[in-house]
Amino acid sequence: MAKKSKSDYWQQSRLPWPSLVFLMPMLVAYEAGVLWVGGPNAKAIRSGADLWLRGGLDAIGLGVGWLPPLLVVLGLLVWQWIERHPWRVSWETLAGMFAESVIFAFILLLLGQLQSRVFPWSVADCHDVSGGAGLIAAMSPGGLETLSLALTFVGAGIYEEVLFRLALLPPTMAVLRQPVFLRRWATPLAVLITSLLFAAAHHAGPSGEAFDLFKFCFRTLAGGIFAALFVQRGFGITVASHALYDLLVGVLLVE
Repeated sequence: MAKKSKSDYWQQSRLPWPSLVFLMPMLVAYEAGVLWVGGPNAKAIRSGADLWLRGGLDAIGLGVGWLPPLLVVLGLLVWQWIERHPWRVSWETLAGMFAESVIFAFILLLLGQLQSRVFPWSVADCHDVSGGAGLIAAMSPGGLETLSLALTFVGAGIYEEVLFRLALLPPTMAVLRQPVFLRRWATPLAVLITSLLFAAAHHAGPSGEAFDLFKFCFRTLAGGIFAALFVQRGFGITVASHALYDLLVGVLLVE
């Protein structure tokens, strides 16, 4: 009986509907928190991937503020409906998904520490996020800055995974499967390509960071891990692992 329950969890936790239920509080907290804390300067708090997505939608005349989170929700619902998965999820499954996310976040943290020994001359700093003008006066400046950072990291976990894993990885795998000689290598090649793009995107454009070999290599490694999680453990655990890792290194472990 225990074996069947474990197998059921392994399957259910990978599905779109449990992922949506698991991630909905995070998505709502991010979108509401950005508007509450940032006010008219909400862009200063939004993650880079969120701004990329909104900029792309704005370029095609769809620059509506509530559209990006709606697309995430609709995308997971359509995925669930197309594949005709059962519309059920248990509290035990959600708790297990959270536990897995915590474990994977700490594994990534450990890998970052190990890689730092290979790059002893490089110090990886956390993202620099400034608070907006619409901040709540009742909170202390330090509390506002911490909350702004936390919101940005949560947004990065959500929308970087939406762009680089949910939207980019499956079509890349599908294209690479077309040539017969690449079919066997389609998944690892897609993981590598999207991971390199994930790392490079942080250094692209006028607002991108200056190139740093440590950061580029670690983000490529992290992108590979997130891609592998997406393939093996589903979208929900991937997003939560990413967000929790960012919160660990960007907020909780900052001196």
